[in-house]
Amino acid sequence: MMNQNMIKKLQKIQKEMQETQERLQMTEFEGKASGVRVVMLGSHQVVELVINPDLLEDVDMLQDAILIAINDAVENVDKTTANEMSKYTMGMGF
Repeated sequence: MMNQNMIKKLQKIQKEMQETQERLQMTEFEGKASGVRVVMLGSHQVVELVINPDLLEDVDMLQDAILIAINDAVENVDKTTANEMSKYTMGMGF
């Protein structure tokens, strides 16, 4: 049987986790590749894409650079999210 203190503590942790998740969803993360920069929210929504005009002459290179930049941004989102959320799960035995 859990006591009131434990329940309060868990509710506090749950609230903090939710707030952290919401903050991360609205945080901007960057992804880069040669000549391409992507800005993505923690919710994985791309909000900005900057392309160096020099890349416009080579479609294959441009496509590759966009993919690399997007994947870089996704990796940054996931890494940061995992780090931030692990603070909560470490002490809870998950």
